[in-house]
Amino acid sequence: QVRLEDAGGGLVQAGGSLTLSCAVSGRTGSERAMGWFRQAPEQEREFVAVITWIGGSTYYAEFAKGRFTISRDLAKNTLFLQMNNLNPEDTALYRCNAAESFGLIGIRWGQGTQVTVSS
Repeated sequence: QVRLEDAGGGLVQAGGSLTLSCAVSGRTGSERAMGWFRQAPEQEREFVAVITWIGGSTYYAEFAKGRFTISRDLAKNTLFLQMNNLNPEDTALYRCNAAESFGLIGIRWGQGTQVTVSS
């Protein structure tokens, strides 16, 4: 079965950058879209970005446009989220997700990686 392992979070100052990664193993071929979500304390889970695994089409939440870039390395079976110009509102637990297609949320999740942005 698919296994997702998130990494790359940390503490960064406002205006800084981080790159998250999600190592994907055990793909079955039905995981056609890979996405990032985040959840801050006492807030609901929030969509960040998604990419189609083969075609590379992307879609971003409004807050992520122009600052975040989602990408994947097919050879390494790894998903990335490059985050620039971070602000304290970006502080959250970030998790990757494997879904069958755009617009869906799959049942497979990474364990999450914490991003904390100090002001």
